[in-house]
Amino acid sequence: MSNNLKLAGKVALITGGTSGIGLGAARRFVAEGAFVFITGRRQAELDAAVQQLGSNARGIRSDVTSQADLDQLFATIQAEKGQLDVLFTNAGGGEFAPLGGITEAHFDNTFNLNVKATLFTVQKALPLLRDGASIILMSSTAGSRGDANFSVYGASKAAVRSFARTWTSDLKHRKIRVNAISPGPTDTPGLSGLGADEAEAEQIKNYLATTVPLGRLGTPDEIGKALVFLASDDSSFITGTELFVDGGAAQV
Repeated sequence: MSNNLKLAGKVALITGGTSGIGLGAARRFVAEGAFVFITGRRQAELDAAVQQLGSNARGIRSDVTSQADLDQLFATIQAEKGQLDVLFTNAGGGEFAPLGGITEAHFDNTFNLNVKATLFTVQKALPLLRDGASIILMSSTAGSRGDANFSVYGASKAAVRSFARTWTSDLKHRKIRVNAISPGPTDTPGLSGLGADEAEAEQIKNYLATTVPLGRLGTPDEIGKALVFLASDDSSFITGTELFVDGGAAQV
């Protein structure tokens, strides 16, 4: 394998890797020489993603909000590869609700998926992560903006950003780097799913593009390139930070 590949010989785990940014990252990681484990909740989508990615990828059905599933996930990686060099906690999401219309279920579901699941995914991965590994946490521009209806989602992503800081301190003795990535509006199936139908989805995308100084949505491949940077030795002196890949949306 060529030494020019940025992730040659590395073993990576991407949670929520069956579509969108997760799949875009997996494609880039494989192209740069990594062996990639991806997770998803639906076997058919996992199988389809792995078929796209080829022989250097393996899909494991896993729900990141389930402690038992996480235990099984890391037991499988331990048995098959014995270590991890890169962990990207991509799985997450959430619905939006205005202050005054927030339910306990909305809060619990959002924080379980974005905060609790991120915490326990990383904690359970620690025995497998080699010293000097790279952990990348999926945050969002919503964590530092103040958009209406985003209070619970934004707070959950701000918590993830905080994890990148505190875990950098917790893991400095092992030289493990922890960074957050915060994409702006990105053209993914998840974004399309925000619309009630195709026409509304297109309307949402067109509006979001107007909020980006570059005048368009990002692509999963563009986010994937930034993730390769954070996963590789190119970012060897970068830890505890937040990399915005947002076309300027949260910057100006």
